[in-house]
Amino acid sequence: MGGETCGEMGFGASLKKLSNSWKKIEMSVNDAISKSKVGKFFKLEARKTCFTREIRAGTATFLTMVYIITVNATIIADSGGTCLMADCTVPANQTAASPDCMLKPNLGYDNCVSKTKSDLVVATILSAMIGSFAMGVLANLPLGLAPGMGPNAYLAYNLVGFHGSGSISYQTALAMVLIEGCAFLAISTLGVRAKIARLMPKPVRLACGAGIGLFIAFVGLQIHQGVGLIGPDPTTLVTISACAKIDPISNTCVGGKMRSPTFWLAMVGFLMTCYGLMKEIKGSMIYGISFITLVSWIRGTSFTIFPKTPLGDTNYNYFKKVVDFHKIESTFGVISFSHFNRPEVWIALVTLLYVDVLATTGTLYTMAEIGGFLDDKGSFEGEYLAYIVDASSTIVGSALGVSPVATYVESSAGIKEGGRTGLTAVVIAFYFFLSLFFTPLLTSVPPWAIGPSLVIVGVMMMKVVKDINWENIKEAVPAFVTMSIMPLTYSIANGIIGGIGVYIALSLYDLMLGFIKWVNKMRKMVIKEQNQVSNGVESMVEII
Repeated sequence: MGGETCGEMGFGASLKKLSNSWKKIEMSVNDAISKSKVGKFFKLEARKTCFTREIRAGTATFLTMVYIITVNATIIADSGGTCLMADCTVPANQTAASPDCMLKPNLGYDNCVSKTKSDLVVATILSAMIGSFAMGVLANLPLGLAPGMGPNAYLAYNLVGFHGSGSISYQTALAMVLIEGCAFLAISTLGVRAKIARLMPKPVRLACGAGIGLFIAFVGLQIHQGVGLIGPDPTTLVTISACAKIDPISNTCVGGKMRSPTFWLAMVGFLMTCYGLMKEIKGSMIYGISFITLVSWIRGTSFTIFPKTPLGDTNYNYFKKVVDFHKIESTFGVISFSHFNRPEVWIALVTLLYVDVLATTGTLYTMAEIGGFLDDKGSFEGEYLAYIVDASSTIVGSALGVSPVATYVESSAGIKEGGRTGLTAVVIAFYFFLSLFFTPLLTSVPPWAIGPSLVIVGVMMMKVVKDINWENIKEAVPAFVTMSIMPLTYSIANGIIGGIGVYIALSLYDLMLGFIKWVNKMRKMVIKEQNQVSNGVESMVEII
């Protein structure tokens, strides 16, 4: 017994000695870097932080936002990108492919979409890497940037449409993102961003976040794009699905409902993510995605992403490379300004700009408040350059082929870890750089692994509803209209327009009442002035 106790004490003492040695090394490294040019550039001592703490903060933020690499690529790839009917495989009994070949399973078109997704994975990584690095070096803020959730769904499903079924081409949509980025840059440079943000009625502004959250969650629940819980129905439009088999043409259920193996696998990952978030485990979302993905990589199962088909074999052969640097082939520099004479293009452009201004303003101020950066006037150091970086990153993203780039609320994870300088953002950018070399793995994440994360993002975006005054009908109705129309019409723009329209209509009574009161007030003032003039004239007559 005595020997075991001495052994334990010796082991414990060794651990303590090792820990103390590590702490000394860490302190010496932190002191050296804090006093170096790098430390002075990032103001490590001034903001009471250190090198190793900034690394931990950057790691925490990256783990919480790395899901966007596959999620964003999957969402935008649903638009079909630059793939056209010409990419479809022509059936053996036909001389040409049918116009609906893009909406049905087709080997040629599916291969094109698969390559586009690989391009979008790289484009997402590059835009996040460039944006985060610029935020760190120029604005010196611990914030991570990447293509935003909401605008990407708006571009893919509202503008371009699923596999190009919308009224706007992918190339024109990217041109809109470019113009929106330039407009945001001009607004930020001139310093009128806050004034424009306040033009939208407060209840509609608050409801936008929740409406977009519902919209994203709705996408995550659908077949093809998510877990497959919701499917089409000819009578009720939508219904419960999760079918074992789905008709490839009508997308209706031909097998038993709630029997889809991929759906139940997604539910396990969903619960894992929820439990992780409940326990405040950093990176919970990526853990859930990783679990579902790893299981789905097993071939020969009913939930594999690599079925034994020509397309499945092609994807599996690329997946086996593991490490590969993919060069963007179809999404870089494909911007087109054609069809800008359509009114829906300009409506969409204004919608993108407004959503970007509101989201960026809200996120930056929230992160600044969490980090304790705000001063007595409500501003913070690096604010001006932060907006410039955000807008410029959107311009870069449009050239690469992705939706508007935004500051991520997941940056709060790094701030809570002690991140206080732009060095945190530089660490985030470095992690994104490493991700460039694992494209085969990142492009093999199935939609049923992405769906749960979209639902979770929707849940997180719903918390703004607590700030809406539901007791006031004038605020409650426009907010409800905004939130409900977005998912039900599959359009963020429709929700914003509907909410503003209802708010204006409900404000007409107050406006008319105010106008009548103003007219009566002016009338009384005129009568009073006339009486005074009359009394003055009478007095003068009496004097004469």
